Amino acid sequence: MKKIFISLYALCVFVGNIAAQKQTFDITTYTPPPGTGWKKQATENAIQFSKEDAAKANYCMITLYKAVPGTASAKENFDLAWSSLVKEMVTVSAAPEMQPAATENGWETHSGYAPFENEGAKGVVMLVTSSSSVKMVNLIILTNTDVYEKDMTAFLESLSLKKQIALPAKTPAAATTAGNTDLLGTWGATASDNSDYRVKNGVMNYISRQYTFNANGTYLFVSKAYDPLMTNILLGKENGTYQVSGNSITITPQKSVLQAWTKNNGRDEWGKLVNTQNIPLEKATYQFTKYFFTGIQIWNLVLQPGKETKRDGYYSSNTTFSNAYYYAPIAFNNKAIVLPE
Repeated sequence: MKKIFISLYALCVFVGNIAAQKQTFDITTYTPPPGTGWKKQATENAIQFSKEDAAKANYCMITLYKAVPGTASAKENFDLAWSSLVKEMVTVSAAPEMQPAATENGWETHSGYAPFENEGAKGVVMLVTSSSSVKMVNLIILTNTDVYEKDMTAFLESLSLKKQIALPAKTPAAATTAGNTDLLGTWGATASDNSDYRVKNGVMNYISRQYTFNANGTYLFVSKAYDPLMTNILLGKENGTYQVSGNSITITPQKSVLQAWTKNNGRDEWGKLVNTQNIPLEKATYQFTKYFFTGIQIWNLVLQPGKETKRDGYYSSNTTFSNAYYYAPIAFNNKAIVLPE
């Protein structure tokens, strides 16, 4: 078994040199395993190929996941995926045995494997994590035999990843100010009131909050509150600077306002500006964490301020981290707040 995985790691850079029957999933191009009897299952977030010989109790399962946002460190991406994907799937008895990292077409690949046990079944699990400057792609293989080595090898050889556009390099000043690329970009969260009255009467409201962290150490915070029972739509806008120290981020607002807008024809659309009022500036320091949620296959930015802030509202009901706010990448889980013209 160990010999199989050592031979496969040499093929785990997704170079793509098999041309027949090419298919595409998300940003990955592949050829299905060539042997007969492979079953394919596809979801929005992953595709899976599996094969089993019930008489001999042999099996192999290959799962290729959709690209998700990653951190600035390719090895950190692997470690996080091992914890959030592999360890939630099976029980591993040892730390992964790592293979040398490899780079191809702008992607850095880290690979590791370990024995596992799952409901009495034993085998080997392999994780391959490929990271670019903006995304990461994970692949997991579970098997208990070398019978399918040829098919696995052909599948791994066929994989190729679309080259990603690298993020602009930070200037020394921006690096000193921002301090951590994990925060860069736009993050959003949406919550609604699910009280019995609203559910029974179909009166749905929501409040969306959105952070944009720029590489130059500035940020923009926007919030939108919509309720069919309210006359106006409320829009909050705040801008300022932020500083990172370790896993702490301090937000210092410079201007914060709350605006009331009419509804265009009574719909959830911006009408006319009714009034604007200044909001007291609220400086706050958060502990921040990047956490990978396997159910929705995305990274979340988790902010823990020590006490609830007016800017972020009530703590999230998610209990993975206590007393925390969760913000997901806009491109993956939320719609960006469209500001009025």
